[in-house]
Parts: sequence; structure tokens; C-alpha cells
Amino acid sequence: MNKKGLLIPISAPSGTGKTTVCRELMQKSEDYVFSISCTTRQPRKNEKNGKDYYFISEAKFKSYIQEDKLAEWEQVFDNFYGTLKSTLEDALAQGQLMLLDIDVKGALNIKKLYPERSFTIFLEPPSLEELKKRLTSRGTENGETIKKRNLRINEEMKFRDHFDFTIINDDLEETVNKIHETIKEKV
Repeated sequence: MNKKGLLIPISAPSGTGKTTVCRELMQKSEDYVFSISCTTRQPRKNEKNGKDYYFISEAKFKSYIQEDKLAEWEQVFDNFYGTLKSTLEDALAQGQLMLLDIDVKGALNIKKLYPERSFTIFLEPPSLEELKKRLTSRGTENGETIKKRNLRINEEMKFRDHFDFTIINDDLEETVNKIHETIKEKV
């Protein structure tokens, strides 16, 4: 196992491939672990509680905010998402490379809280047209949600210069290999 723990928030506009990139990185090395975030949204068809997210009530989520148990949290559309501080601190203490599939503001909050122990990555879509096509084709959102996500894309893209590393995700294998090599240089 890697001796120096590192938090690796990966952010991108919805549909750019954050989750897929995280899964592929975990296939590359056993040193990677995946941070499981909390959310108040309903699970998608193939998602499992405790594996993809901790699906919790809004009341429980708000209690975590009040008790300062979250390293970052965000309300995205009508749902809350957040990362427990204990999850991050356990990973760092164990020397793990922790991948976080997270929105841009959350990633920058992690970087602010753990400046010496984080490496932020921003995935750019090949084009906005391709991104909109991916969102529509994955079939997990209705038309209204897709419309809201499209409006958010430009806002998220404004943050890319605040990340430690930016890459266009137009070829999955190439993207994953480049990210993996860059992380290896950091640890």
C-alpha cells in the first residue's frame, strides 16, 4: 500500500465520465479506493446503498451539517451531496489513494481543507455537443433534469483553472492512463 495518503477529487460537468474514470483507475491499481458520498437523492437503477452512495434522509444530512461532520457538501438541484470528514481522514491515515467523484465546488473545498494531501483533477468533455448527447443517451434523467444539467455546464467549466490537473476525456483509456501516470508522480 502507498505510504503517503492522497485525496484525489475528480470533477467534471455531468456526463463527462467521472464515475467511469474512477472505476477504470481502481482496475489499474489496488492502491485506489473510492470515497462513498452521502446523498439525499433516490438511487438510480443499478446503484447500491453503501457502495455507490450512502442514501440518507434530508433530516440526517442536515444533522451532519449541524454537527460539522462533512468536509464538503452541496445542494445540486433538489438534492444534497456531501463527503464525511471521517471517510477522508481514515483514508489519509491508512495511506490510501482516495478517489472522489465530486462536483467542482466540493473538490475545491477538499483542496482548501487538505492542501498538502489532495490533488484535484478536472475532466473536460470533448465538446458541449458530445456532452449533451451523453447526458441524453445514458437514460437516467428526464428532460427537465437534463435541461437543468445543461444550464449548469458553463458554470462548472469556469472552475477548471482552479484544479491541479485538467484533461479532455475524449478517449477513456488514454485519459485513465494519463491520470494514473500523473498521480504516480505525485506519491
